Amino acid sequence: MKTIKINWLVIATSIFTASVLIFVKLKVSFPIIIFDKIFSGSAYLIIPLFSIYAGFVVSKMQDVKESAKWRKRTWTLFCVVFFLQFILGLFGYDEFLMTGKMHIPVPALIVGGAVYEMKISFMPILFLSTILLSGPAWCSHLCYFGAFDSIASDMKKQGFLKSIKNKNTLKHSFLLLVVLTAIFLRIFDADIKFAIIGGISFGVVGIAIIVFISRSRSQMFHCTVYCPIGTIVSYMKNISPFRMYIDDSCTLCQHCTTKCKYDALNLKDIINKKPAKTCTLCGDCLSACASTSIKYKFFGLKPQNARNLYLFISVSLHAIFLCLARI
Repeated sequence: MKTIKINWLVIATSIFTASVLIFVKLKVSFPIIIFDKIFSGSAYLIIPLFSIYAGFVVSKMQDVKESAKWRKRTWTLFCVVFFLQFILGLFGYDEFLMTGKMHIPVPALIVGGAVYEMKISFMPILFLSTILLSGPAWCSHLCYFGAFDSIASDMKKQGFLKSIKNKNTLKHSFLLLVVLTAIFLRIFDADIKFAIIGGISFGVVGIAIIVFISRSRSQMFHCTVYCPIGTIVSYMKNISPFRMYIDDSCTLCQHCTTKCKYDALNLKDIINKKPAKTCTLCGDCLSACASTSIKYKFFGLKPQNARNLYLFISVSLHAIFLCLARI
């Protein structure tokens, strides 16, 4: 008699996703699940579907060879859903707006807006919470801008990717620009329209960078260099216990660099036995490592269990965000 193997990771991810969504449904006073606002009472029909979806995605991403493909597919789906609601909101369909007010969907405004308003709103809290739970998964699973950068970087196939020159200087300069601009606008009590114009302009430049630079370099230049949130994540991700390292079985073949779009696996990084600060723990590099030298780390867990735990958290967050995705 054939024994049926139970995939506990799939079961755990599905149950956790459903539990969080039910908790949110019960605790939030307004219909935060988008389907519930359009079709009253539909949340308890939708939640099981999203829990099944989460289990399906994590089952696909367990396979190292399939993980990168499914990560990009689900990430793209999230961004499409998010911006579709943004477009509908622009045309006056307020049910697609979480607070009933339009917000500019530019990641830099998470930090710029907080500095300008001098208060911590919903988005910064959500952003910091995801870093605590999953480290840099925001930049490889959850950011509504990042998937487009990923798509652009995949358009032109290249082999070994060149390291981005002056990467750290550029990263910190763009972050400083956003922070100082927000402080300047606040000190001089500038009209809110100038802040809006600044935010939109920064987003438009970001789109141009995605279209022209990320595509031509086959690297996620926007996320790795231009986006201030990416810079913050590269430092704050250390509050999460998840890590990635390279063990002694590495042969220095550098095949992993062909898969890393975040400029985190150059020869210097490989020799140092760990990816650079711009690593988002996406795991795409694992499929290129014939010696299976690149591993996840989480306290005393075995590498495979550490990776499974990371998938459990990141995929669950993705499914939850997708169900709640609102501007």
